[in-house]
Amino acid sequence: MSQSHGIAPRGKPELARNLTLIHATLYGLGVTIGAGIYVLIGAAAGRSGMYAPSAFAIAALVMSLTAASFAELIGRAPVAAGEASYVKLAFRSPHMATAVGLCVVGIAIISAAAISVGAAGYLADFIDLPHSILIAAVVLSMMGIAAWGIKESVVFASILTAIEIAGLLAVIVSGFWTQPQIISRMPEIIPPLHASGTISALLSTTLLAVFAFIGFESLANVAEEVRDPRRTLPRAILLTVLISAVLYMLVVWVALIAVPPAELTRSAAPLALVFERLTGASPRLMSAIAVLATLNGVVVQMIMASRVLYGLGREGGLPAAFAVVSPATQTPLFATGIAACLILLLAEFLPLDRLANLASRLTLGVFAVVNLALMIIKQRGDLPTEGGYVASTWVPWAGFGSCTILLVAEFVAT
Repeated sequence: MSQSHGIAPRGKPELARNLTLIHATLYGLGVTIGAGIYVLIGAAAGRSGMYAPSAFAIAALVMSLTAASFAELIGRAPVAAGEASYVKLAFRSPHMATAVGLCVVGIAIISAAAISVGAAGYLADFIDLPHSILIAAVVLSMMGIAAWGIKESVVFASILTAIEIAGLLAVIVSGFWTQPQIISRMPEIIPPLHASGTISALLSTTLLAVFAFIGFESLANVAEEVRDPRRTLPRAILLTVLISAVLYMLVVWVALIAVPPAELTRSAAPLALVFERLTGASPRLMSAIAVLATLNGVVVQMIMASRVLYGLGREGGLPAAFAVVSPATQTPLFATGIAACLILLLAEFLPLDRLANLASRLTLGVFAVVNLALMIIKQRGDLPTEGGYVASTWVPWAGFGSCTILLVAEFVAT
């Protein structure tokens, strides 16, 4: 394999292949869940009320198509800077690949900034400090974890992922235990599309829900740190999307049954409020879990951004300093530091919902291009899968169409 496909020059430090299927799936869930429910449930309820679960279902369908495309592309090119590499292989344009790679970095940085804002909101329940100081503490501490080492940071993230999933399961179980109407009221999820404003509200919430699914694609960017990536990563991607979708729809529905949508919208710590209403226990326990969940989201998005910067630096799209790997930590320290600075800047000056909308739009645009890249690669047949996952021919077409339609429809509706 040539250097352009991801092998570092001989004698230079390389990324360490330490991650298994369990590590990779927990990493994907950590990015996705940390970036989703704990931060956005209030905003989703405010936009479409009881129809919010339908928006998450639509987003899950759109994301599952693109997830299948990523699963195949990883088998064809298991390298860091995944999306940029796929575009370069398909379009044979280094400049286009760099542009896509920078968009991916932007998505990760914007997402991490949004999650940092959410983390500070939950931290305020425990620490009486200005919001800006709490945001800075979140970003800088997670920068230290991300720079520590890939295995150490992913193990850290995996522990937090297990805790945050336990928190979501506690909400779901409590909801079904204490709210007997939770099943009988399920028809309320279906929106009356003929009603004025319903479609625009649903599209707006779906765009927000797309942000909640950002994360599975980050698995492509740790391909050089996974054992047997052609077999491991497609499974991890599909497991991440499936588990996240089920958890999201159940938690959103339980929350809407337990707390009126308007009240959820006003809360800075919405899941803590839901937990208190369902159990009568102190909301601080759920706030503590939410802090861990959001910290997890920040660190894994930071890892993703730094790995794409590393890949772009190695391929010549960015200065070579981004491709330098520390011999001590086997991580790209310069790239990690730059990502952290940009995350901190955005988190301090932009509100959560604006950050989430921007990240969602960029994500849909990048996903559309990635699906188009797979169409071209499949048609040419010049990049073998070598035993990896192969999606049906219609999948990238459907992925491209669904991302484009959702992006255009949401823009027109607003």
